[in-house]
Amino acid sequence: MKAQQLRAFCLDFNGATEEFPFGPETSVFKVAGKMFALAALDARPLTANLKCEPENAVRLREEYPAITPGYHMNKRHWNTVVVGELPDRMVRELVEDSYDLVVAGLPKAERLRLDRP
Repeated sequence: MKAQQLRAFCLDFNGATEEFPFGPETSVFKVAGKMFALAALDARPLTANLKCEPENAVRLREEYPAITPGYHMNKRHWNTVVVGELPDRMVRELVEDSYDLVVAGLPKAERLRLDRP
């Protein structure tokens, strides 16, 4: 997956926005003001920080060398993923899982607005 494909995929979710609170080189993708992905799209290798359930995060790190504890993030809840070292389908699933975890933590009214009961 290329950087622009990752960006487009992140922005395709209901209510997703892209912000640059850490400078123009770091894209932060949010839903309802909450971050679900962070990536320096010009960096090589391309990496993304993605939210993950703690038990699943540990399992993924053990199974895939391209997945490590979240860089500059809460290591229990975030993973850093080397995008080009994983199949595109898996990256999409990890991004979607991250988005879903963030949405699940939103108030019910906000979830319904996003069509995610």
